[in-house]
Amino acid sequence: MKLLSVNLGRAKAVPYTDQPQDVTGIDKRPADGAVRVTAPGPKGSGASGLAGDTVCDTRYHGGPDQAVYAMAREDLDDWERELDRPLPNGSFGENLTTTGVDVCGALIGERWRVGSDLVLEVTSGRIPCRTFQGHLGEERWVRRFTEKGAPGAYLRVIEPGEIREGDPVGIVHRPGHEVTVALQFRAVTTERELLPRLLAAGDALHPEALATARKYVAGRSS
Repeated sequence: MKLLSVNLGRAKAVPYTDQPQDVTGIDKRPADGAVRVTAPGPKGSGASGLAGDTVCDTRYHGGPDQAVYAMAREDLDDWERELDRPLPNGSFGENLTTTGVDVCGALIGERWRVGSDLVLEVTSGRIPCRTFQGHLGEERWVRRFTEKGAPGAYLRVIEPGEIREGDPVGIVHRPGHEVTVALQFRAVTTERELLPRLLAAGDALHPEALATARKYVAGRSS
């Protein structure tokens, strides 16, 4: 299990975003050399956890529970075959392109050591948006991405560190529940009857997903 690339984005003006200044940092490219990763500030003001990376719409992206976005190269390869087009590392706006890591099968609260120092914790799957669709230029992309159910994973920073292409990725903690990234994604998108199962992940779950699950359970019991 290792990093194929560490990807960074710069602000770019585009016609397909709802960001107030019409800019996005979704177009991410592999970085040369080491990249420092630390916990950003609160959502709404904190952006990416990676030095040199840009998150433009902090209403929906960035912050401590979405500090890093990881995508498996294996899932990108699957999309390459389906879309019949090349998808270089970073194509989905991911910060980390991995190989050998079951990103969507990772448990919420699972911790990864990347390189020698960085420790990350899985929080949730990525919800597709209009900007993502515009960036890919694929019709019905939000629906297609959602239906496939392989969203990649957002992670929070537990211990900061520097990482670079080729660094090993190791699982240093797996919690005792069965809530995977794929299950969490399906629960908050297409299969809301799964929401009660998310509570087993507790506070490791992205706070917004946890609030959604609690509200759903409360509504059913009232």
